[in-house]
Amino acid sequence: MRTTTFRIFPGAGVLAVVLVAGCARPLEPGDPLPGLTQAEKVKFERGKAVFVRTFVAADGLGPLFNADACGECHEEPVAGGPGDEVEIHATALMADGTCDPLLDQGGPVVQQQVTDALHAALGITGEPVPARATGTGRRSTPDVLGFGLLDAVTDETILALADPDDRDGDGVSGRPNRFVDGRIGRFGRKAFVPTLREFNDGAFPLEQGITTPSAPQEESVAGKPIPAGVDPAPDPEIAVEDLELADFFVRTLAPPAPQPLKSTGLRGRRLFVAVGCATCHVIRLTTGPNPLQALHRRHVAAYTDLLLHDMGPDLADICLGQATPSEFRTEPLMGLRLSSSFLHDGRATSIEEAVRLHGGEAQRSRDRFNALGEKDRRAVLRFLQSL
Repeated sequence: MRTTTFRIFPGAGVLAVVLVAGCARPLEPGDPLPGLTQAEKVKFERGKAVFVRTFVAADGLGPLFNADACGECHEEPVAGGPGDEVEIHATALMADGTCDPLLDQGGPVVQQQVTDALHAALGITGEPVPARATGTGRRSTPDVLGFGLLDAVTDETILALADPDDRDGDGVSGRPNRFVDGRIGRFGRKAFVPTLREFNDGAFPLEQGITTPSAPQEESVAGKPIPAGVDPAPDPEIAVEDLELADFFVRTLAPPAPQPLKSTGLRGRRLFVAVGCATCHVIRLTTGPNPLQALHRRHVAAYTDLLLHDMGPDLADICLGQATPSEFRTEPLMGLRLSSSFLHDGRATSIEEAVRLHGGEAQRSRDRFNALGEKDRRAVLRFLQSL
């Protein structure tokens, strides 16, 4: 059953400092988590260098890719922040309700750029959308700040928030997505990827065309092998050590501390809970036991339950795993103020527009927000702009 964890955290103003105990200042975007040892701080900086490294064709970039560096997309205002790139994803919803990720056609991520060598060989400027796809979706670039804390939240915590049959009758029926092997997912807009390491490692072949020890073969072009000679770099094109460093950097990126609130923002925070937004955007999660002390049993003001919710037909696009086209993971709101576009596809140009586009399970909360007086609506927005 869903639990209202925000009720046991009445001193919500503490959220700005929970993760900065022992620090001289609030956390800024791009800061590492507090509590890292000196050796871990060195590892963080080495991982950042891998994250921002620009690959070229001679290194193995492509021949199909979306970006030449992790930091090309996750870039504003710091490495790990959001970006302005928008990707195309495609899958096929089968007649029996299962979802085909089109792995034999190159997978659900459609690479929109090609190297000069592939262009010369095939005359294409990007990967075609698989003909078998039944749906496509646009994906904006989120920030990854605080993702290590989300990874450290236990499966039991996520399952305790789920209410797939809406047994409490509040109109909200969040449920976990699951990976192909049954593990609970939490990363990606559809919460399909179970662990941060898989999410980070997968970005190299899927986004940059960089082969890894676990994915040592180049992707096909619409299901056909890439032409000989267009990618002569030896596989794998990145070493395990660099993957581990990049993962450590993302894992130990701190969420930026919320900005201080005055009376209007404080009222907005109370209204955020009152209209029901915190039912899905759960204010606080707590991590479980973790070998990394900076992640061990920590509170995080994540504003998510990491569950799938039906957002209505107007936002629907692709299936993925057990997620239907209209189901999306509750987006974490930590670091919200860093973004300039909102929702999974970036269609909303303001936080208010994003709220008004919520449908499905979020419709009741949206309608309550819309019914607020102008001053109260502005108060809620002021609160959200502080995150």
